[in-house]
Amino acid sequence: MSDAAHNKLMQWLGIEKQSKYVRDYFYKYNIRSSIYMSVVVIALEVWMILRMIRTVVTNHLTGDVFWGVVDKYFMNYFILLSAGILMLLYALRFTYGWQKSRWAALFVAALSLTVCVYEIHMLSTHTIRNVSALTYLNYIILFIAGAAMIVFSAMLISSRKDKKWQTLSVLYIFSFICINFGIIISVNSYAKGEQILTFLTMELFVVCLLTWRPVIGFLILTVSYVVFFEQIDTLVAVNSPDGLPGITESTQINGFTMWLSTLLFCISSYRKTRSQAMQDESLVKMNEHLSEISVTDELTGIHNMFYFREEAKKLLSYVTTDRERVVYLFLDIENFKSYNEQYGFHQGNDLLRRFAKALEKSFPGSIVARYSDDHFVVLTSNEGCEKTVAELSGGIRNNQGEVQLSLKCGAYRPADDEADPSLACDRARFACNAIKKHYDRSFCYYDKSLEDQFQLKQYIVNNIDTAIENGFIKVFYQPVVSTKNGKIVGLEALARWQDPDYGLLPPGAFIGVLEEYRQIYKLDRYIVEQVCRDYRDSADHGEPFAPVSINFSRLDFEMCDMIGHLNAQAEAYGVPREYLDVEITESALSDRADLLLEVIQSLRSAGYKVWLDDFGSGYSSLNVLKDYYFDVLKVDMKFLSGFGKNQKTTTIIQNIINLTQQLDMVSLTEGVETKEQYEFLRSIGCDRAQGYLFGKPMPLADLRERLHRHEIAVSEEFLNAGQTAQS
Repeated sequence: MSDAAHNKLMQWLGIEKQSKYVRDYFYKYNIRSSIYMSVVVIALEVWMILRMIRTVVTNHLTGDVFWGVVDKYFMNYFILLSAGILMLLYALRFTYGWQKSRWAALFVAALSLTVCVYEIHMLSTHTIRNVSALTYLNYIILFIAGAAMIVFSAMLISSRKDKKWQTLSVLYIFSFICINFGIIISVNSYAKGEQILTFLTMELFVVCLLTWRPVIGFLILTVSYVVFFEQIDTLVAVNSPDGLPGITESTQINGFTMWLSTLLFCISSYRKTRSQAMQDESLVKMNEHLSEISVTDELTGIHNMFYFREEAKKLLSYVTTDRERVVYLFLDIENFKSYNEQYGFHQGNDLLRRFAKALEKSFPGSIVARYSDDHFVVLTSNEGCEKTVAELSGGIRNNQGEVQLSLKCGAYRPADDEADPSLACDRARFACNAIKKHYDRSFCYYDKSLEDQFQLKQYIVNNIDTAIENGFIKVFYQPVVSTKNGKIVGLEALARWQDPDYGLLPPGAFIGVLEEYRQIYKLDRYIVEQVCRDYRDSADHGEPFAPVSINFSRLDFEMCDMIGHLNAQAEAYGVPREYLDVEITESALSDRADLLLEVIQSLRSAGYKVWLDDFGSGYSSLNVLKDYYFDVLKVDMKFLSGFGKNQKTTTIIQNIINLTQQLDMVSLTEGVETKEQYEFLRSIGCDRAQGYLFGKPMPLADLRERLHRHEIAVSEEFLNAGQTAQS
């Protein structure tokens, strides 16, 4: 038999392995169902007892007739009533937590004790020889059932806590008593020529109101039907005047039909309940998973920022919290990106998991969470936190291998009335960033000087939209000249923020902040539009205007359709594509290389020239030249910083220029400040130069004024932007 067939058979029989949830689901279902079943049984037995009392009183039954009625009916009514009440009490305690009602078990114990005393008397005065086997067996069953009722009544009274095994035991005993009651009463009824409805009713109660595994249901039904019909068969044989044994064929057929119908209903009920239980279990597991991931970081297994913020708010709101000792820590594994590149993401993730566990162990009782990437936050006491961070830093260095890893930590002590964990984490992060690339420092507290920087940072993030709307962002142009004639062949568009509160903000004050908060695309979209406006104005007024290079961030292409925006603005203002160049920094190519490769291909296909900016500032310059195609290579200004002092400088620059010629690229060197530097670049064949020697970044009006004064000149092909546009 195949595994699939075997599993199917096990499911049909109901003997497959079930999860704890499914088992508990059946348990809860049956206990709740037993409430209805026990209420019906109690009502039925009370009615039968009252009815029998009326019969006794009305007919003035006394003597052996009276005790015969008691023997046949009353004790069976009493034990079933006891079982029904006890079952109800257990079920109510489990379902609703009712505790006071348990004292009703005293009545059950008293009633059961009456049954036990009577059955002891009957067993002592009768033997199996002078009563039928069924009657004698019933004496034993009623005595055992009564004793069990007394024991479980005592357990219910003494125990306040629901115990599953006790409730299940009462359920099994209750079911057994119901079936035994049905057999006894219906056999007596059949002997008088009446219907066997009591037996059938009890079978339906037990097998249909409760849900059993099919194999258990089969055993309950089969054994009870066999016992019942054996008793009837014996009864018919004994009372038959001609000695014919057995019951009629029609009765057998009816009995078998009832047995089969009830069994099929039992199986159907089990499968339906099991299916519902498994569906509910799936939903519960899904909800548990969603609940877990809502507060747990999926990679490291420690808490996430949602949990951190909520728990931090609670902690700071407690009157018992000593706020003067509370400190937020922001930890950054520096150079982790290189570790990922060297060893792969699997090893990188393993390092993050190990560090997260070490962090939790190092700060027991504190709130620890993963902030993002290789960043973590802790809310803890400031006592000994620097020492703990130093120990963690030592652990990081021991795991670094060939890649130089270090741990940086920024700390922030919240003010007395401060309760915003997000803002506190930002300040701790700001302190951490302040010591990045400072290899002699690994821990930094947020102070007043950092507060001023942080306030400016928050101001920039909160006011970039306002600055764009009100025209506070200005486009400055810095000339790019040809080394052949010293005339302008290009302009670099640079952003300046003329703020009413902070004055003129240089790019270094806001570019990095906007990139960090993924708002840089707003600035760059505005610069594109403003450059196109300036071209249109120059063309309309016959002013010279050289091609403009615009700096783009990698985020520009992730956050919006920057190429589409560039095309739309060029078309709207009638700007030829050769007047718009795109600068991409070398460092940007180390992230999302696949995206930028596609972007560069799309830009060049659309007719734009693409520049590689800051060549030499990164660590993979030659790989960049191998993997991407650029029209212009812009040598970083740092190469000229040692000009005249370091002889290696001239050799390196000359080789870079030779490389650009071999790769059919235009070479441009920035940072030119002296004539000696300029003459050197001319002599080695560098195509273009940019720097303070030719002019600082300036507004378009100042650029035009210098052109009109002939302090600088534009190359002849760009003297009139309008002519170029018309041609």
